[in-house]
Amino acid sequence: MKVQGWLFILCGIFFAAVDVVYWYWSKEPVGTTAMAISVGFAFMIGYYLMYTARRIGDQPEDNKQGEISEGAGELGFFSPHSWWPLFVCLAVSLTAVGLVIGWWLFLIGVFAVIMTMIGFVFEYYRGHFSH
Repeated sequence: MKVQGWLFILCGIFFAAVDVVYWYWSKEPVGTTAMAISVGFAFMIGYYLMYTARRIGDQPEDNKQGEISEGAGELGFFSPHSWWPLFVCLAVSLTAVGLVIGWWLFLIGVFAVIMTMIGFVFEYYRGHFSH
């Protein structure tokens, strides 16, 4: 994970340099702000990856002499047939439309987002697929 962390940190440094050049030449605040947010996101992800790499130790991708077979094995559990992401997206869309139409629809959308997120998180705690 150290390699990925350094990659994001270097991207953050590059974005910061480009942001300064962009601000100097254009004096445009919206693009400069968007690029500054990109700098912050890159550093945030890089810091998280470096912090996680320090906690869990060296991974196979950190070994310069490592083989591809060292990274083999189970990576985790990924839901093969979940409908919840679709419902979460529909609820978020309803919330966004509620910002345009009225507060009453926005509040219904927020409630729908909360309910669908609960369903998404606890999908495998009940029913046929519970462990």
